[in-house]
Amino acid sequence: MVAGFLVSRVALSISMFLFGLNLIWDVPPREWLRQKWWLTGLGWVAIYAITWFWTDDKANWHTRLEVKLPFLLLPLSFAFLPRLSPKQIRIFTISVGLMLVASAVYSVSFLIRDPAFYLKEYHQSHTLPTLPKEDHIRASTAIALYIIWALYALPLIIEKPAKWITGICIALLVVYLHVLAAKSGLLSLYIFLASYGAYLGFTRHKLLGLVVVLAIPAFFVLSTTLMPTFNEKRNFIAFTYYKLTHGDKSGEIGDINRLMSYDIASKIIMQHPWTGVGTGDMLAEMKQGYDKWYPGVKEENKLLPHNQFLIVALGCGLPATLLFAIWVFMPLVGMGRNRQSFFFFMVWLVLFLQLMIEPVLEVQYGVFLYLFFMLFQRHELPAAKAVPARF
Repeated sequence: MVAGFLVSRVALSISMFLFGLNLIWDVPPREWLRQKWWLTGLGWVAIYAITWFWTDDKANWHTRLEVKLPFLLLPLSFAFLPRLSPKQIRIFTISVGLMLVASAVYSVSFLIRDPAFYLKEYHQSHTLPTLPKEDHIRASTAIALYIIWALYALPLIIEKPAKWITGICIALLVVYLHVLAAKSGLLSLYIFLASYGAYLGFTRHKLLGLVVVLAIPAFFVLSTTLMPTFNEKRNFIAFTYYKLTHGDKSGEIGDINRLMSYDIASKIIMQHPWTGVGTGDMLAEMKQGYDKWYPGVKEENKLLPHNQFLIVALGCGLPATLLFAIWVFMPLVGMGRNRQSFFFFMVWLVLFLQLMIEPVLEVQYGVFLYLFFMLFQRHELPAAKAVPARF
């Protein structure tokens, strides 16, 4: 699945299907019905499907629903996944780490071959090519989530060579996130580091916790000094803030356009609070909203609201959004005060932030990223031994 995520949409789809089918094949359906998080997820996805009756653009409705198919299988398959052995954890951690490092080498190779061109691209808020292709947001977030997993798994890996390989992968990926300078990945990394430092401080590792917290400004200063891509991104963020405070409404700057999309979506939702506009008609309604409230925005810059909660409300109405919100927060129920719970909460928090700033669950890569890392880390909680992944 991870390899498919990096290089092939078709391979990702097939591997998700086979993984799910393999694990639920011999499980009686009555056991499926005990999985409350899965059932709640089916509930809000079913409302997506029901909007067919008031959607004009049936083809777009089909596309929106098709990417939700992993919700039918992945939560169930992880619920019935046996406990992972230390050997399996070691193999997974090293193999995924090496794949992500390979994807980072692929990305950085473009900068090495033509630094002038790509530094100019960063001046326009573009980034290096990544794996998966044309999705630096999911690529950088996946790396941040892997770093969280790898630091969790490191004490569980006994063999010294494996520990060294994992540690080197973590270090290289931290450096790569600063070279790529994608805001989503860096924000996720820094939030985790700050939280991890505080966690270590509260668990009698005060000196190590202080080192982790101090690493944040150190990374920032070193990256500004040594990495021109990071410096260009920082300058563009400052330019974006300037344009925002001076009332830019052109739609040319992505972060400002995000805020505009929130405003338009909120106004449309208030006009259709109970049923939404239909999941197939969301983009068409947003384009009309741009024409009405922000007429200067070019056609190619008109987008869906970059917030998953607003997307659900826009397409399906506020009742569906309430069900979706319950589904989002359900995994936190029953968490303990232990190391496994801390790392799971950090994965949940990173993915929650993605929901707030991106239409994560409207694209295949986003659905996989959200479900896979959430379920994989959740599977490590002690409570999952007695009740597998029943959130």
